[in-house]
Amino acid sequence: MAEGGSMIAMRGNFSIESQTQARQRSIMSGLKRLVGGESFFQNYFTLNDATPGELIFAASLPGDMLMLNPSPVGIIAEGGSFVVRSSGVALDTTWQGMKSVFSGEGLFWLRLHGEGTVVLNTFGALYSIDVDGEYLVDTGHIVAFEETLTFSITKAGSSWLSSFLGGEGLVCRLSGKGRLWCQSHNPPGFGRLVGPKLRPR
Repeated sequence: MAEGGSMIAMRGNFSIESQTQARQRSIMSGLKRLVGGESFFQNYFTLNDATPGELIFAASLPGDMLMLNPSPVGIIAEGGSFVVRSSGVALDTTWQGMKSVFSGEGLFWLRLHGEGTVVLNTFGALYSIDVDGEYLVDTGHIVAFEETLTFSITKAGSSWLSSFLGGEGLVCRLSGKGRLWCQSHNPPGFGRLVGPKLRPR
């Protein structure tokens, strides 16, 4: 199951079906993904015989690709990062509360769970951190984290004034024990930098 428009090449006897969710044509599933930053329809690729096949996918943002197995620990991922998953992995949207809105991450994140492989896209270089206790990270640099971690939004500096005057604003405080994946570039920050320089249509 792949994000719409992510396939760039294919070899083999594949059938392709556009669905709101694999094996379950649910409009609600598509709407939930839509609010989570993904496309309404996804493409379901099935290899129809024993002949080896090949699928090549790409993501919209330039950067690394992150391959994960979300079992036995579920993965929470930022909206827009999903590229492709095997059929045993379920993709849902999860409500992260108003704290996500204030952090600039949106109301809904993606929850990935089940047996198989999922591929996420990062903006820039990828790096991982094994969190054991607490860890502060800028919200725009989060790609995904294990569900064993909880997060809260807090100020970056010693006071709210210094946090915003210093340009850091709000950061995410992750607590618990688990793995966190981050990206070297911040998509919202990049958009704010490049946007005013683009010529109007």
